[in-house]
Amino acid sequence: MATIEPKSESAADEPTTGRTVLPGAPPFTVDDLLEFPDDGNRYELFNGSLLVSPSPAPPHQRALYRLQRILDDASPPELEPLSTVNVRLTDKDFVIPDLVVVPEEASETVGLMFSPADLLLAVEVGSPSTIMVDEGTKAILYAKAGVPSYWRIELANEPTLYVHELNGDTYDPPVAYKAGDVAHLTTPFAVGFDPAELVRGRR
Repeated sequence: MATIEPKSESAADEPTTGRTVLPGAPPFTVDDLLEFPDDGNRYELFNGSLLVSPSPAPPHQRALYRLQRILDDASPPELEPLSTVNVRLTDKDFVIPDLVVVPEEASETVGLMFSPADLLLAVEVGSPSTIMVDEGTKAILYAKAGVPSYWRIELANEPTLYVHELNGDTYDPPVAYKAGDVAHLTTPFAVGFDPAELVRGRR
């Protein structure tokens, strides 16, 4: 994995082999991100602090794909589930949710980034490297931004779906659905599934 370093004035003549040198210095803004090199890294911002996530493992990708298909089959025609989109929460908070549900009209007219007002649901599929951010920081940010529903899926031990519903500017304690329990949900639309479906083999 590349080493990520802010670019300093003295770094102009330094060799950059084996590392990515970023323009600017923390705290970063979303506008700063637009100047970052396209180096294959996934950058997110939390109050100006940079988070670089590794590429997800196959179980994560499998669960995400299966969930998107479940939601796509259940969604009304005016809504659309999309994976790994850019969301600008504030000038210093930028996230790339694993999955969102947005109005189809918004997905057709949005530019580079969605606003939190477009999101009816945000979903994060947890991994050992992201669980603390998904459970804490992102839940706080999504709630403050007014995202009505936030789902967190943990795959370790047994797949579990945690459903957070907005109450004011915070989420109520999550309702957990473990493998073997069918989650019957109504927000952002009616859908039901067993979290175990997200990790089963294709046959």
